[in-house]
Amino acid sequence: MTELTPAQRRDLRARAHHLNPVVTIAGNGLTPAVLAEIERALQAHELIKVKVQGTEREQRDALMQALCASLEAQAVQHIGSILVVWRERREQDKPAAAPEKKPARAATAKSAAAFAAAARRAALAKASAETRRSPARAPAARGRTTGARGR
Repeated sequence: MTELTPAQRRDLRARAHHLNPVVTIAGNGLTPAVLAEIERALQAHELIKVKVQGTEREQRDALMQALCASLEAQAVQHIGSILVVWRERREQDKPAAAPEKKPARAATAKSAAAFAAAARRAALAKASAETRRSPARAPAARGRTTGARGR
């Protein structure tokens, strides 16, 4: 992978500021299970925070380098016990069937909402046209009497 520019690194640090750690590395270190979990998190979010417990700064630096090398990720930041890692989402891991189903559901909901909005607009336009054509007959057409309110 290409190295991040300072501007990209600054932008990623700003985006990661509000994130919470998604993975914690404890006494067992960087096990295959932890690597798999970080891999899933990177695929889902691209930018993640990893919390490291019980190690010294040099060990955390080495852990960050090993993590980035094994997952082809970029180190964004290392502050205290928090590591910020970024990797662009891989295309081959995306499910192929999911995008086909979602637009169909969204189109149905959008069509129903659009139909309801068009019906409301048509009803309002019709009522507005009736009141402009004959303002004297409009209250009588609605069933109201001039003397008392129907409520």
